[in-house]
Amino acid sequence: MSTQQLAIHGGSRTIDKTFPWPIYDQREISIVEEVVRSGKWGNPDCGEEVAKFEQEFAAYCGSKYAITCVNGSVSLRLALIACGVKPGDEVIVPPYTFITTASSVIECNCVPVFVDIDPETYNISPAAIEAAITPRTKAIIPVHFGGLACDMDAIMDIAKRHNLRVIEDSAHAHGAEYKGKKLGSIGDVGSFSFQSSKNLTSGEGGIVVTDDDELYAMMRSLRNVGRIEGGQWYEHYNPGCNYRITQMQAVLLSAQLKRLEEQTRRRNENGLYLNSLLEKIDGIAPLQRTANITMHCYHIYIFKYDASRFGNLPKDEFAAMLAAEGVPSFKGYPQPLYKQPLFQNKNFMCYAIPDTVDYTSVHCPVAEQACNTDAVWILQHAMLGEKEDMEAFAKAILKIQEALA
Repeated sequence: MSTQQLAIHGGSRTIDKTFPWPIYDQREISIVEEVVRSGKWGNPDCGEEVAKFEQEFAAYCGSKYAITCVNGSVSLRLALIACGVKPGDEVIVPPYTFITTASSVIECNCVPVFVDIDPETYNISPAAIEAAITPRTKAIIPVHFGGLACDMDAIMDIAKRHNLRVIEDSAHAHGAEYKGKKLGSIGDVGSFSFQSSKNLTSGEGGIVVTDDDELYAMMRSLRNVGRIEGGQWYEHYNPGCNYRITQMQAVLLSAQLKRLEEQTRRRNENGLYLNSLLEKIDGIAPLQRTANITMHCYHIYIFKYDASRFGNLPKDEFAAMLAAEGVPSFKGYPQPLYKQPLFQNKNFMCYAIPDTVDYTSVHCPVAEQACNTDAVWILQHAMLGEKEDMEAFAKAILKIQEALA
C-alpha cells in the first residue's frame, strides 16, 4: 500500500500546472482588430479573408478545394447531400463518436447503420463495414477518432468495389496523416470542425475538402443559400442555407493554421513517448499504431484500462481520480450513439426511415466495452506539454495503482 494519499482524498496533486487552450498571442488579437476596424466583417460580399483561408487549408491538406461553413456538423450534411444520398438511403457510421456523425445522416432523411469498432484502435472496423452493406447503402463515414487514422486502404477498397462514397469525418484529425497523406484528403470528401476544443479552432466553424469539381460546386452552393458561381444574388438553384463563416473567424484560422504543424508534431512525439511509458504499466494499454500512421495528432490520447489491475475500481472512479491528480482527462462517452434517446426513441422527424429500423436491437460489443469499462481519454491540450508532463501522467496512474494495491 502506497503512503501517498490520493489527491481525490485530500493529498497533493501529481501535476500542479494547467495546459492552456487555445494558444494565441498578439498576432491573433491584432488581425481580428484589423478586421473589426475595416468594417468588412461579412462573407461573401466582402469575404476575401475567407477565400484566403480556404485556399491555405486546401493546400495544407493537399486537396484541390476547401469550403468553410458554420460548424463540423453542417460540413457533414453538405458532404452527404453533395454525394447524392436520397431519402431512405443507408450510411454506415461508427457508434463510438460524437452524435453529429450520425444525426447529420438523419437530417438528410437517411438511415444511419451502426457498425462496431476495432478493439485495438477504436476506429470503425472494415470487416464490419463490409458485412453491413446492403443494396440501399450509399456512403461510409469513417471517423478518425482522436486523430488516429482509420484503415483507409481497406475502406477505400470496399467503397470502390461497392460503388460507395467515402466521407472522412476528420473533426479530430487536423494535421494527422495516413501513409504521409493528410487525413481528409483520401476519401471523396473530408469534413473538419473548428469548434473550441479542436486542434485548429476559431471557437466555432467547419470546412470540407475535396478534389472533385462537381462535389465542390454543390457544397459551395449549399453553403451559400443555393447560389451558384456566376449566378445572380437572388437566384437560388439548390436547397442550401446561409452556412457561411465570418472574416473574423477566417483570420483567426489563418493565424492558427501557422501553428498547427508544429503543434501536431509535438502532440505526435508526446504521444509516442507516453505510449512507451504507459505500456509498461500493468493494466494500461495504449491504442495500437500501425506503420501506416505516419502522423497522429492526438486530439484525444486514449488508453485502455483494466480494472482488475486496479483493485477492480470502476473506470468512472479511476478517471475521476486521475483528473484529481491534475491530468486533463475524462472517462469518455458514457454509451454508444445507438443507445442515445434520439435513436432509442426514433425521435427523427424524418419521413423516409422505415418502421423496420430498430436501434433498440443494435449491439456493438467493442464500442459498449469501450464506453462502459475500458476507454480513458487525455485531452489534446495536455499533449502539448513537455516530456516531463508525459512522465507525470504516467506517475499519476502508478500512484493510483499503488494506492489501490
